[in-house]
Amino acid sequence: MTAPVFVVEQLPGGPEFVLDGPEGRHAVSVRRLNPGEDLVLTDGRGRWAEGVVRAAEGKDRLLVTGLVSVHEEPAPAPRITVVQALPKGDRGELAVETMTETGVDAIVPWQAARCITQWKGDRGLKSLAKWRSTAREAGKQSRRVRFPEVADAMTTKQVAALLAGADFAGVLHEDRDSGSEPLATAELPAEGTIVLVVGPEGGVSPQELAAFAEAGAPAYRLGPSVLRTSTAGTAAAALLMGRTGRWS
Repeated sequence: MTAPVFVVEQLPGGPEFVLDGPEGRHAVSVRRLNPGEDLVLTDGRGRWAEGVVRAAEGKDRLLVTGLVSVHEEPAPAPRITVVQALPKGDRGELAVETMTETGVDAIVPWQAARCITQWKGDRGLKSLAKWRSTAREAGKQSRRVRFPEVADAMTTKQVAALLAGADFAGVLHEDRDSGSEPLATAELPAEGTIVLVVGPEGGVSPQELAAFAEAGAPAYRLGPSVLRTSTAGTAAAALLMGRTGRWS
């Protein structure tokens, strides 16, 4: 198994480092790391360093040594962004968690017309914070050193503008009579950006489909079955990872 990952605001400039605070507590009291065990420190933005546990102090301080050099993971290509309509309950966090594990680079919450969930005021800010925290924790769990960006919630107009600037853009749509082609056979770029829209449980409205098509994002289908909004993005991301060579 690969070494566990812990997040720091800034990578250490020397061979030794004290990991404390919530991350130190997790390392000492939850993971119970012992002297001699390996770990990885990362800023979550692609920079990381390997280290070795020297000692634990108390319940929340870990002394780390062997931090010889800082590495930087290049940004993956093509960059994959999923625009995720707001699901009900905690299924939004589930979508963020599994898309992060799959390797998505950015997640955009979308207030679609048929969303039951509404992000307004303090509730919206708390929900966004949960999504971002979930992406961070899932990034650590899946041993990533470049965590996905979770954007502020967008309107349909803002999503259309995002789609218009992508090298490949599409909308997942389950209507078999819509003439949508399979995502599995779509022509994908080797570089640049891919943006994929996942609609709500009630589906993408005709008006939204028209706005996205005008922005250069036609409808695509995944397969014969209909997936829930909280799993469709992960399934589509896995397909794109394989087809673009990012899972080679």
